[in-house]
Amino acid sequence: MIKNISRIGNSRGLIFDAALCELTGLQEGDQVNVTVHEGGAITLTPMRPRIKAADAAKSARALIGRNRELFRRLA
Repeated sequence: MIKNISRIGNSRGLIFDAALCELTGLQEGDQVNVTVHEGGAITLTPMRPRIKAADAAKSARALIGRNRELFRRLA
């Protein structure tokens, strides 16, 4: 897919149209990691959390519950 760099205020940028957002799953506000490779190639990698905060908290509580005695002895 060929895109043109556009002026955005005093900066330059790429416009992610609806089709590109749909293909990549990116949404407004998402973070991407920008990597510049030797020779000037650029890679954008979406930075998506692997687990939701609520799920992580639930897993942590279960882990602590299963190992309560071990954690008490280590404290």
